[in-house]
Amino acid sequence: MASDTICANCGEEERLKGERHGETITITCEQCGLVWDRDLTPRCPTCGSTDVRAAFQSVLEKSRGTQLSIQSMRLIHLCPTCDADRLAVYIKSNTPLPPDELPVTPRD
Repeated sequence: MASDTICANCGEEERLKGERHGETITITCEQCGLVWDRDLTPRCPTCGSTDVRAAFQSVLEKSRGTQLSIQSMRLIHLCPTCDADRLAVYIKSNTPLPPDELPVTPRD
């Protein structure tokens, strides 16, 4: 899994050490020594708003043949402006949202 945190000074992705302090993580790059704070407040990746709503999205796997089964759920955050349609479906259905992509069986 690729890291979503990269040192702005040297580009290091692996040798990063973090310490949590409430809603913030203080990150130290072990490569160049740069120290910065990473805010854990959920934000909309499109508009940057912190006015987001928590929702669950199902994680599906093939269990047998073409049958799909929910294996787990992940917490996502939906923006009332940018994700209005998905948020409306989630609120109305009161069930986890489907995954963005369905699992496929690779062909030989």
